[in-house]
Amino acid sequence: MGCPVVAAVVGIRGDLIAFVRANCSPPPSAKIAQDKAYSAASFQIPTPDFYAAVSSNPALRDGIAGQPGIAMFAGGLPIEINGECVGAIGVSGGSEKQDVECANAGLAAIDARQFNTPTELQI
Repeated sequence: MGCPVVAAVVGIRGDLIAFVRANCSPPPSAKIAQDKAYSAASFQIPTPDFYAAVSSNPALRDGIAGQPGIAMFAGGLPIEINGECVGAIGVSGGSEKQDVECANAGLAAIDARQFNTPTELQI
């Protein structure tokens, strides 16, 4: 894709299992990728779906967003194998659409369920 990304994989409890960082990836992307993976594993849904679930309640949304390790923008996907969530992958460094495409590529590599790539994301 031409963008240097960082990918993090966590287990179901959010423990870091794998981490890869492309040369020249933005320094904040390392933590962001881990936060996306942690959030997707913790709530067992893609990170933008998590935001959608809490966005109508400002107190809940702001309270959860203020917790360490929480990311509610695209790029975090649960890893579902045979219908069971076993962890999550988080990707950061590209656009949200690119991050989701890269995360889905990781899921495809292990035969995990893939998720729709947003065609347009609001920021």
